[in-house]
Amino acid sequence: MHCAPTIILIVLLVLPLHAQDFAPPIVGEYIATTDALGESVIVYDMDTGVSHPITIGLGAHQVWDTSPDGCELLVTLTPEAAPTLLYAVTLDGDARPLLNVDDLPNGVFGNWSAWEPDWSPDGTRIAFTLSRPIESPESYTGVESRVAWVPPQGGAPTFYSVAGDEFYPTWSPDGAWLAYVSYEVRPAGATLYATAEPNIPADTPAVRESDLWKVSADGLTKERLTTFYVGSVTHPRWNPDSTLIAFLYTVVPSEDFLWIIAAQPNAIPTRLTTEPVQSQWVIWQPDGLALLAALRGFQADDAARLWSVPPLENAEQSAARYPLTAADDAAFDFPLWNANGGRLAVRRDYTLTILAPDAAPTVLAGLGNTPPVWSPAAFGGQATCGG
Repeated sequence: MHCAPTIILIVLLVLPLHAQDFAPPIVGEYIATTDALGESVIVYDMDTGVSHPITIGLGAHQVWDTSPDGCELLVTLTPEAAPTLLYAVTLDGDARPLLNVDDLPNGVFGNWSAWEPDWSPDGTRIAFTLSRPIESPESYTGVESRVAWVPPQGGAPTFYSVAGDEFYPTWSPDGAWLAYVSYEVRPAGATLYATAEPNIPADTPAVRESDLWKVSADGLTKERLTTFYVGSVTHPRWNPDSTLIAFLYTVVPSEDFLWIIAAQPNAIPTRLTTEPVQSQWVIWQPDGLALLAALRGFQADDAARLWSVPPLENAEQSAARYPLTAADDAAFDFPLWNANGGRLAVRRDYTLTILAPDAAPTVLAGLGNTPPVWSPAAFGGQATCGG
């Protein structure tokens, strides 16, 4: 007669408990990142100061973007020794898989993984890098990687790129174009800065390097934007009106240069920095008049500082420490503006910190292991989200 209560208690104890099930609704602007170990996504309500942990499985979590209405997060989950999976996750923690690769051939060593997803501004397409390990004498890296997309409801991927070595898909703010980089292999010359002469021996070592491309949202128009003889382009960043793209150019690892280029055919790129630096993150300022760059080694400063860099040739002469951090000796990276440009999220000494004019910094201890994501301007609180 006394067994039933004990059995009920055991059942209750083994039921899975998710912190997001008990979190109050988010009422205003939020910022999302991961916890220090990357085991969950943390959504922080800027209005209430309440953190909402979201765990969708065992493995490394990373949040990349939000839906245009802010009601869903784009999250990748990397289980141990398994492909990276792509999910759309509600603010209540309900996750739905976005990628169906059943009709694609698997790699020799594993299945397809999704990475660096970006939701289009009009909400109709989610672009991402799709990769798999392969075993091929034509492959320089042993990995096939393509830029692909799925609709917001998920499904089988459609490929934007076909060369098999592409990365960093990034939507223009107007949603008309997707910028990305594509790698090619060339014979190595006498130095890193030289391409080998024609008719070289077949066993000459090769060098893998990338240039900047863009493709129209419908996939019908594809344009190459840079043609560097040596070196690689990475991390394209559109300016607010979709007319310019900033990027990093690198020949020697960890020696980066800031460049910009007009987002049109036959444009001539402009080099902003003449001395190599180590870039920790680069974005545009909300007004588009300058870049905000986390740089190490800039203007002879060995620490990672935030710099306002105008989009001008030889910008070292007019670049300056970002005012909100100019008197701070901490190391900074991963800067990101909120939707109205009034708040700046940064990782300050590996801790997520919110900066704003005429306000004390908001330090979110234990958060900020990955670049943060702000709720979009259209987000009206969790109560406006359907379902």
